[in-house]
Amino acid sequence: MIAGRVSVALAIATVLTQISYPLTNGHARDVVTVAVVVLFAAACLVHAAAVRGFAWAAAFFAITGGIGLAAEIAGVTTSFPFGSYHYDLWRLGPSIADVPAIVPLAWTAGIYSVWTVAAFLLPSKPIRILATAIGAVGWDLYLDPQMVADGQWTWTSPRPGLPGLEHIPYTNYLGWFAVALLMAVLIEVVSLFGVHRLQKDSRGLAAVPFALFTWTWLGSALAHTVFLEAPELRYSAFYGFVVMAVLGIPLSLRMWRELQPIELPSLAAVRGAAWPPRSARDRRL
Repeated sequence: MIAGRVSVALAIATVLTQISYPLTNGHARDVVTVAVVVLFAAACLVHAAAVRGFAWAAAFFAITGGIGLAAEIAGVTTSFPFGSYHYDLWRLGPSIADVPAIVPLAWTAGIYSVWTVAAFLLPSKPIRILATAIGAVGWDLYLDPQMVADGQWTWTSPRPGLPGLEHIPYTNYLGWFAVALLMAVLIEVVSLFGVHRLQKDSRGLAAVPFALFTWTWLGSALAHTVFLEAPELRYSAFYGFVVMAVLGIPLSLRMWRELQPIELPSLAAVRGAAWPPRSARDRRL
C-alpha cells in the first residue's frame, strides 16, 4: 500500500537526518532538529493510518499532540508538572504560548513508537499502559539532556536531578511518567471503543515503529557516548539505555526468535514416526 511505503521512506529519512545531527552546529543544527521531529512524527502518523486507519491515527495525534502541548504550556507557565524551565524561542520555529509548535510532534513520535512496542509485547492493557509510561521516560532521558546541552531549553528548578544530570530536576521525569501514563490510558480507551481498525495487509509494516524505537534506544546511546561532546551526555547514554531496555530487550529477543528458521525433523525421525500421528488417528476413530 502507498501509505505503508511512504511511512518506510519517512522512517529512513528520519534516521539519515539524525545521523547528520552531530555533524552540524548553530542554525544548521536547529534546522536538523526541526527536520528530525517533523519526519519522525510524520513517519509514525502515516504508519498509524496505514495500519490502523485514518480515524485511529487522527485520534492518536489528538491525544498525544493535544495533551503534550497542554502539558508543555502548563509547564512553562506554572512549572507543573515538570518543573521550572523555559524554551529558547524561535530556534525551533514558531511558538504557541511560549512553547515551540513542533514540541507536540515530538510527543506524538515518542509515544507512538513506545506504545506500539508495548502493545506488541504485552497483551495485558494495564501492564502495557505502565510500560508505555516507563518507555517514554527512557526516551526523555535521551532527549532532555541532549536538547539542554544544545541550549534549546533551560531548567531553573532548584530541585535535584540524577547523578551527572543534576541540572535537570527529577520532577521532569515524574511529569513525563504522569503525562505519558494519561496518554496511554486514553489510547487504550480509543482502541477499546472501536476506532482501532487493523488493516489486513499491515503485518509487514510493523518494522517501521520497531526500527525507530530500536534506533532511538541504541543509536542515541552511541551518539551520546561517542559523537556528542557534552560530558553530561555520557550519563544520559547510560540512563536512557537502561530504562528503554525495559522494552528494548524483550523486543529484541522476540524479534530474534521470530527470525529463526523453522527446524524440520530429520529423515530418520520421520521414518521412525507413526503416520499419521497418534492424535490424528485417534480423531479418525
